[in-house]
Amino acid sequence: MSDHIRIRKAAGTWVIRAGGAVIGESRNALELVEGSHDPVIYFPRADLAMALMDRTARQSTCPWKGVASYFSVTTDSGTIRDAAWSYETPKDGVMEIAGHLAFYPDKVTVEQL
Repeated sequence: MSDHIRIRKAAGTWVIRAGGAVIGESRNALELVEGSHDPVIYFPRADLAMALMDRTARQSTCPWKGVASYFSVTTDSGTIRDAAWSYETPKDGVMEIAGHLAFYPDKVTVEQL
């Protein structure tokens, strides 16, 4: 893995709230730190209400992680477009984030309990 990215188990329990609903809670989340950016919490799909998420057509590419797919979150309050992303087949060195989603903190609430 590049020295540019560090991944470790996130301490404690993490929760995602969107549109007034809890869409995930995990004690198995990962914390990814990339360069000087703020840490990003990646949630295992098994700990998320994936029935509330729909893949969108958006994709982006990171030179260190690979191709990201994006997901909208739909709750009773409405749809939050491209609220989450996932590296479904990440590059070597960051394989731990496969099967995980991360969320934009300006679109949903990501917090440690």
